[in-house]
Amino acid sequence: MNKKDSHSNIEKKLTHDWKLVWDEIDDVEEKNVLDFNEDYKRFLDGSKTERESANAIIELAKQNGYSDIEEYIRNKKSISPGTKIYANIKGKAVVMFVIGKDDITKGMNIVGAHIDAPRIDLKQFPLYEDSGLGMFKTHYYGGIKKYQWVSLPLSLHGVVIKSNGEKVNVKIGEDINEPVFMITDLLPHLAKDQVSKKLSEGITGEGLNILVGSIPYTDKDIKNRIKINILNILNEKYGITEEDFTTAELQAVPAGKARDVGFDRSMISSYGHDDRVCSYTALRAILDIDNPKRTSVALFADKEEIGSYGNTGMQSKLLENIVSEVTALIKGDYNELLTKRVLYNSRVLSADVCAGFDPNYPEVLDKKNAPFLGKGVTMVKYTGSRGKSGSNDANAEYISDIRRIFNENNIIWQMGELGKVDQGGGGTIAYMLSNYGMEVVDCGVPVLSMHAPYEIVSKADVYMTYKAYNAFYKN
Repeated sequence: MNKKDSHSNIEKKLTHDWKLVWDEIDDVEEKNVLDFNEDYKRFLDGSKTERESANAIIELAKQNGYSDIEEYIRNKKSISPGTKIYANIKGKAVVMFVIGKDDITKGMNIVGAHIDAPRIDLKQFPLYEDSGLGMFKTHYYGGIKKYQWVSLPLSLHGVVIKSNGEKVNVKIGEDINEPVFMITDLLPHLAKDQVSKKLSEGITGEGLNILVGSIPYTDKDIKNRIKINILNILNEKYGITEEDFTTAELQAVPAGKARDVGFDRSMISSYGHDDRVCSYTALRAILDIDNPKRTSVALFADKEEIGSYGNTGMQSKLLENIVSEVTALIKGDYNELLTKRVLYNSRVLSADVCAGFDPNYPEVLDKKNAPFLGKGVTMVKYTGSRGKSGSNDANAEYISDIRRIFNENNIIWQMGELGKVDQGGGGTIAYMLSNYGMEVVDCGVPVLSMHAPYEIVSKADVYMTYKAYNAFYKN
């Protein structure tokens, strides 16, 4: 062996490069990648809000043999290994369980995602008329760049509770024959003052008012005829009145379907990849699990984009409460200490997206530590901001075990971080789960244009994330 060969061998032995998924899969698995993502696109198109996502998850769970835990609680039915149950948390969050062969106090394998996404919410008294136009007042939800939401076709989703208690589901703007709604922008000819402002100030929160109509009601003696005409249309279609807006949850989201991106159709553009891409892959992964050794759990939480507060977010006791119910059904009675042991001994993949490296913005990411589209599922040891503030910062021993699982199961994976140290930051539900003593690491899909109305992911990463979660459940 010459010296050149020796150097080549030692380089191969000691250094590491992340693999590109497309280079590592054969024709059969490439077809699996493409087929899986067609299913994912259909899920995206029908699940644009947390309520719609929860409904879709529950429906798929029931089709795959899962039962509502309320039936077990109400009828005092026992739970045994192989039992598949789900918990519906107020229609906005879901927890799915496949009971394992091991004693549950040895812990569970949890994949925890969230099903809310940044959006525009209607205020509780939104409708008004101004200068011959009907408008909705709004309040944005989550971290958005407000200027991205103007001049964009929007659809309206949500629920309205009428005075008689009837719940009315609303979805307008997704069908090509339905109207859409828009937030107007200022023409460049008159935007001298606007364009001189910082991006964050060019469009204000109170300026995100949605255009919803312009035809007046036929009775010329009525004031605010355009507003009345819109209310009349809504009353005829849904039976609601203006007061019913006060008991409504209505959201404006980008209209239209998920679309392939690129000549090679290798990527997907859609609203809500964050975090429905990890939710869907976690869902599909647990649906493929039967009779696991450790109890498998898929957690789909709400409110992550606004800090996980509220009774459907991870700052609440929703997981602790439902695990208490499951443990009591298995053990025959509630025991606080046993519940704490179950949680403490559990292992978690915090299933959330990460910022993929974007060659248009290389200055905000450390290229040697950023995740890349097409190089597989990404583990993120820490999030937080600047000095890892607000981060879980996963333990090396746990990351090592996850690495073993991925390597043994031919998962194409990579490590990543949110961005350069002093650039900014963010967080996931990881640190909240770790409060129970669980081992937790963030693990999900790299995304371009995160929190924009339309985000981009690689089909290869979506599929590898599904495989990663599935392998985790089996270990």
